[in-house]
Amino acid sequence: MIVAGLALSCMTVVADGDHSDDVVVRVGSLKGPTSMGLVSMMEENEKDDDKDYEFTMVTAADELLPQIISGQIDIALIPANVASVLYNKMGGELSVIDINTLGVLYAVSGDDTLTGIGGLKGRTIYLTGKGTTPDYVLRYLLEQNGIGLDEVTLEYKSEATEVAAVLAETPDAVGILPQPFVTVATTKNEALKPVIDLTQEWDELNVETGSRLVTGVTVVRNEFLEKYEDEVQDFVEDHMESTAFINSHVEEGAELVEKVGIIEKAAIAQKAIPYCNIVCITGEEMKEALSGYLGVLYDMAPESVGGELPDDTFYWTYVED
Repeated sequence: MIVAGLALSCMTVVADGDHSDDVVVRVGSLKGPTSMGLVSMMEENEKDDDKDYEFTMVTAADELLPQIISGQIDIALIPANVASVLYNKMGGELSVIDINTLGVLYAVSGDDTLTGIGGLKGRTIYLTGKGTTPDYVLRYLLEQNGIGLDEVTLEYKSEATEVAAVLAETPDAVGILPQPFVTVATTKNEALKPVIDLTQEWDELNVETGSRLVTGVTVVRNEFLEKYEDEVQDFVEDHMESTAFINSHVEEGAELVEKVGIIEKAAIAQKAIPYCNIVCITGEEMKEALSGYLGVLYDMAPESVGGELPDDTFYWTYVED
């Protein structure tokens, strides 16, 4: 676990998880593109004597979920479908406040004859975790392109690094990888390249519905939102600025990404950032994109979103000043 900009001395946490009058927003995120959109906030928070935030970064969503449920974390950046699962598990006591990352999945191979999903027919495809976002997205795209699961072989690995290792040994294999692992893999092996952008494939299929391939969203516990809505509003505004910073100041942002330990080398982060789809989407645009995405997942596998789709109370509306 990596903690940036610790602010415990400015905050007292009482038994029921409430804050004292000096509110420090406790933010949990995942080591990857979702946290990359926070690095400017982390840097500013570290410099500020009066801390606004306490940041906790972990490697897996499973590490964050108990902390959200118990009230140890107020705001969290987690996978989109996990947010829906958590909403159902918490009886609706959770709201999504923004989309922080759009699609980051690519098919990677040394075979540059692959130019679309249709080219995957008859192939063995390596990807992480059955029943996770890469799996659902790939299955959806195969189905929409008329390719049955009996016409491909899906080989599941536990981590993206394992997929990258297969590609390193067998460059003409096909692997589904997220950023920044795509950049890491192609930097280490020049024979590899991203051959299919799964986000582009998804968006082309959903032009009319408004559904977008959503990787990460930002959620807040409703108990905290009801007491500290102004602080939540401030967080979203800070998040917007931080996202804009990393997208417009890639070199400086890459240095911060290395500093907080998301990617080991700034040079690789600098290459990856433009392809990580780091955003801060709010309001109706957020609702349309996310509800459409969750709807597709629900139709494929209801359990992927917690058994039922969230209702309108799931979507908090940011009001621009």
